[in-house]
Amino acid sequence: MHIPVLLKETIDILFPYSGMKILDCTFGGGGHTKALLDSCNCYVLGLDRDPQALFRSKEIKQKYKDRFDFRLLKFSELGTLDKKFDAVLFDLGVSSFQLDEVERGFSFSKDARLDMRMSLEGISAYDVINSFSEEDLADIILNYGDEPKAKKIASAIVNQRKISKVETTFQLADLIRNVLGFQYKQKKYSKIDSATKTFQAIRIFVNDELNEINQALNKISNILNDNAKIAIISFHSLEDRIIKNWAKSQKDLFSPINKDIIKAGEDEILKNQRSRSAILRVFVYKRMSDNLESGMA
Repeated sequence: MHIPVLLKETIDILFPYSGMKILDCTFGGGGHTKALLDSCNCYVLGLDRDPQALFRSKEIKQKYKDRFDFRLLKFSELGTLDKKFDAVLFDLGVSSFQLDEVERGFSFSKDARLDMRMSLEGISAYDVINSFSEEDLADIILNYGDEPKAKKIASAIVNQRKISKVETTFQLADLIRNVLGFQYKQKKYSKIDSATKTFQAIRIFVNDELNEINQALNKISNILNDNAKIAIISFHSLEDRIIKNWAKSQKDLFSPINKDIIKAGEDEILKNQRSRSAILRVFVYKRMSDNLESGMA
């Protein structure tokens, strides 16, 4: 089931108005897009690299007509767009649809062949797990999953490969649990499966997710109208660190709207566990010329 994360908070802080042009860089299931379109007579362009999102977009196009368009595009390629926008939204990470579609091989909740490719193209999780060296696997699991026992997991994977390939999500998850035990303790809400961090790491690597974020943020000023808002929902420290570093380096152009990060409340977390780690940061764009004029005044 697709439940948009921090939906009310996002709509409230973007504050859509009639005629507003909004770019939804992570269309996914269209949850945020539909809420924005329902809020007022605005326009939304949705982007997604997942070909299956194209099919989901057709229903929205049929309903909202000229107020909505969709492009099958990585958000790192947003600089190629020929429009300027009054607001841009990123809901980072994997979508609920990708997790729920068993054959995509993102989740260990159901068994499927390892895949994890958002675009359905390029190197897959199966390729990484079954062909990368032990050292490279350990680096990926440590750097993208923050998994302290990355070397032990990488060693277990390579040892298993000597017997037979690791082909499915269940096989990989069970292999990790054999190394770490079944669960990690989560401080507040629940325990998390010990396979979670490694699955996250492989997914981030396969989809080059961190580089995608960097590229998009470094190009974003080219497609913004003055006073445009940029709302970014992130789910782990690697994403959030990129956002904070970008904001710091671009502080002359982008100012934070929310000094304190916005997080999901208890009610949302109970309804949607994915929201428990979500962080919303929002910035407003000011052209350099306006900043200079303001400083001279």
